[in-house]
Amino acid sequence: MKIDLEGKRALVAGVADANGFGFAIGKTLAEAGASVCIGTWPPALGILETLLRRGKLDDARRFSSGKLFEFERIYPLDAAYDRLEDVPQELRDNKRYLERGDFTIGGLAERLTRDFGPKPLDIVVHSLANGPEVQKPLIETSRAGYLGAISTSAYSLVSMVQRLGPLLRPGGSVLSLTYLASQRVIAGYGGGMSSAKAALEADTRVLAYEAGRRWGIRVNTLSAGPYASRAASVTGIIERIIAYYSKNSPLPEALTPEEVANAALFLVSPLATGITAATIYVDKGYHAMGKAED
Repeated sequence: MKIDLEGKRALVAGVADANGFGFAIGKTLAEAGASVCIGTWPPALGILETLLRRGKLDDARRFSSGKLFEFERIYPLDAAYDRLEDVPQELRDNKRYLERGDFTIGGLAERLTRDFGPKPLDIVVHSLANGPEVQKPLIETSRAGYLGAISTSAYSLVSMVQRLGPLLRPGGSVLSLTYLASQRVIAGYGGGMSSAKAALEADTRVLAYEAGRRWGIRVNTLSAGPYASRAASVTGIIERIIAYYSKNSPLPEALTPEEVANAALFLVSPLATGITAATIYVDKGYHAMGKAED
């Protein structure tokens, strides 16, 4: 049974390069026929534009048909802010932000309606996470570091559903990405990020109820296994976690971004209209383990 997203438009927030779950999900949605817009953190946006212009991402963007994955729009997005008036002046004056216009979540909603009309979206993918003190144990994390992790990694989903939910067409779907640290201790995954992922999963359930009743849309989250994306590499432990998962999962092998993207494609498609408020594990079964081999 083929999944056909022809005529659908997706926004994937959190794409800054070709090495991550967000990019893989966007490419898979596009290969199924969807138009894909992305939101990129302003400090990374210039680099992404340069890589695209020079063709450095062409191999990663190539579909099985030989065509290239094209972004319908690339929007600046700093998901730590809901409105431009919330942004500190020194950040607004920063050269990497200065000429990008309104890069907040509210600004993104306004740009989408200006570009495509009052109901521009069918799919929203939240592929955003940041913990400024992720390498610190929780017990050493500052209040600012903890709240920063919660703000960007969890509350951003609430804000996006609040502002983009009304822009979704009937049958729309919102999907985020979480991690097992929400439920289990992952030593070295600190700075409040475990708390942020737990909040993200709890909020997924509540948002699914509220957004489902208001706008008839679905909200789910994928709990993906570890992958050495650029964002994950800042933890300093990702390679060790991947090796451990690969040895001790029911399917003892490394996870690929394409496997996560395929699960995402199903969840946002018409085949999954009965699924909402769910946390779906895509981790080779590691979440089920109580005693490891190694």
